[in-house]
Amino acid sequence: MKFRSIFIGSLILVFAHSASALTGYEIMKKSDALPQPATVQSKIIMRIHKGKRVVEKAFTLLIKKYPNNEDKAIISFIRPTKIKLLTHSHKGRNDDQWLRLSSGRIKRIASSSKGKPFVNSHFYYEDLSSVDIDDYNFKLIGEATAMGAPCYKVEGVKKTGEKVYDHVVFYVRKADFFVVRIDFYKKGKFLKFLENYDVKKVDGILTPFRMSMKLANGKGRTDLFVVGLKYNAVIPDDKFRKEALR
Repeated sequence: MKFRSIFIGSLILVFAHSASALTGYEIMKKSDALPQPATVQSKIIMRIHKGKRVVEKAFTLLIKKYPNNEDKAIISFIRPTKIKLLTHSHKGRNDDQWLRLSSGRIKRIASSSKGKPFVNSHFYYEDLSSVDIDDYNFKLIGEATAMGAPCYKVEGVKKTGEKVYDHVVFYVRKADFFVVRIDFYKKGKFLKFLENYDVKKVDGILTPFRMSMKLANGKGRTDLFVVGLKYNAVIPDDKFRKEALR
């Protein structure tokens, strides 16, 4: 099963057994099992902070779930350029990604490039893919307070496909198994972290309306603001074909 840690939230569950007996995998399984929309339509404002400079961009996002725990997503920039990114997420193997440049040229994102910044932001191409929990080994490493709430800290190490990060740490809210923060480690160092803000329930789904990817050294961040959102609308399959990039 997949969950989309940046754009899709989750509903409250009741423990099936004592919380102290939960393993890291069981915690992530509960998070993954929470209701998710079949489709997502949204408009996002992106603000990239580097030093004193702030660059603002805007894009639309379409996501559609498919059988076999796969999904497809397309990001289409409205301003300042007409860049598009198409992602086909797969179970048990690397995702496929294609980028349409401002010039109109389309290029495939190689697996070796998944650790590169997307449109000069603090998000990598890897961060824009779904997370399949069966592709990771999980371990409960402790508890902590994150975003003002008691959380489980679960370490995840990718075991299949291209490995961009050494490991990641998910902060899973105890009350409802919603992931409120993710720490990213690369080359043995704490690189950056993602935090979810302004979490609201939309059509029964907990949804963060502001996400912030921050460098661990405090020298930059990228904020995403959801300014338009609709779940479970009908989206034609042709919106997710390579031809849609043209």
